[in-house]
Amino acid sequence: MEAIRNFAQLTSHLKSLNRRKRIAVVCANDPNTEYAIARALEEGIAAFLMIGNSSVLERYPTLRKYPDRVEILHIEDPDEAARQAVRIVREGGADILMKGIINTDNLLHAILDKEHGLLPKGKILTHLAVMEIPTYNKLLFFSDAAVIPRPTLQQRIEMIWYAIHTCRHFGISQPRIALIHCTEKVSPKFPHSLDYVNIVELAEAGEFGDVIIDGPLDVRTACEQASGDIKGIASPINGQADVLIFPNIESGNAFYKSVSLFARAEMAGLLQGPTCPVVLPSRSDSGLSKYYSIAMACLTSGNAG
Repeated sequence: MEAIRNFAQLTSHLKSLNRRKRIAVVCANDPNTEYAIARALEEGIAAFLMIGNSSVLERYPTLRKYPDRVEILHIEDPDEAARQAVRIVREGGADILMKGIINTDNLLHAILDKEHGLLPKGKILTHLAVMEIPTYNKLLFFSDAAVIPRPTLQQRIEMIWYAIHTCRHFGISQPRIALIHCTEKVSPKFPHSLDYVNIVELAEAGEFGDVIIDGPLDVRTACEQASGDIKGIASPINGQADVLIFPNIESGNAFYKSVSLFARAEMAGLLQGPTCPVVLPSRSDSGLSKYYSIAMACLTSGNAG
């Protein structure tokens, strides 16, 4: 499989597989979610179980065009809709879970329920996003911009493993993973930079398999070889990072919002850790972003690739 370098190639690859993943959507009561679902139906990459208020859902004109690919389960209470969606996924009735207009905390409560949820014991919950930037020559993954405030060393290691597995689904045989900091220097003032040293040592010892991991690096050095050359920094990343691991949620989220706004980057993202991909878009995400997140989930669900 050749590496998927943009979202158009992602859709093309999914269509070539001729498989439709079944997605349980909780409270899809907004135009952007409707657009994303309609696009996925039109591209033929997914079928949907819509869980929520049927009086709202039945107004979606596109859904009526695909009666064999859309099912509606009427549940008015959002918390109950979330619980039923999680139950259906657990029982094999859907491959992917997706958030509509429901409070994130309410959906997470159902996902994280110790008895009936979707997060296996010992797994961490984190967020992995991918963006297509007009000025970068391939897709760029990054974590964590939405869930973990200040990752521990073990959480960073798990984040890296999730990123590696996702990169493999995208056909990236040797992911280049940059550990991001404001400078390339290690300092006790920034404990995460000490974690980076440990992670690089693990990578060099073969702990992560066929990957390249380096850091600390700033974003520019990680993604532009000329910047490293000017600074006299020799890194095996060579300005061609596939993945950026941010030190904390503030830096990751600021990067997410800034690049999407000022660079017009297209974005997708999933929760990592649960037993199935979870599409957890922000309420302000565009319909296109939500569609790309669906496509990302379809690619990474089970043996989609």
